[in-house]
Amino acid sequence: MCAYLSRWIAPDADVLELGAGWCDFSNQVSARRVVAMDLDATVRRGAAEHVEAVVGDCTDLSDFADGSFDVVFASNLLEHLERADATKLLAESRRVLRPGGRLILMQPNFRLNPGRYFDDFTHVAIFTDQSLGDYLVSEGWSIETMKARFLPLTMKSRGSGLTFLVPWYLRSPIKPLAGQMLVVANR
Repeated sequence: MCAYLSRWIAPDADVLELGAGWCDFSNQVSARRVVAMDLDATVRRGAAEHVEAVVGDCTDLSDFADGSFDVVFASNLLEHLERADATKLLAESRRVLRPGGRLILMQPNFRLNPGRYFDDFTHVAIFTDQSLGDYLVSEGWSIETMKARFLPLTMKSRGSGLTFLVPWYLRSPIKPLAGQMLVVANR
């Protein structure tokens, strides 16, 4: 997936991942500087040696100066936040991004899986590709790319997993089981 996203992330970029968890993205992305932030201390255990792990609240990025990053990335995060917190996260992301910086979000798309969306009891906000795009624009972002059908809702499987299929899936014009959307927005 990082190879696919590299079209929006320059090798000399400074990247901040919010809600990094076990740092699956942060550990794989090619960038000059990578900072992985999560509310849970597991981020410290998950971070590779080249990743700067920060335990903290993604709605308060006060540890970072204005214009510190070229890219802010978050996967499956906004749906866990109440509206006021999501709005703070977006404002703080704008603040820490340099002019021309990008916000890259991967989110469950309610339009594609209404029957499974709340299988995760921690989901508190609903987003579709349309509503997320509108929300970002209302908060001052410019949408560069919106892919309503990006990845399956989950890549979890029994056995060894299906992650080896991700490159094929991303190249395919047909997206069976799609449940995640991708949005790239500019500051």
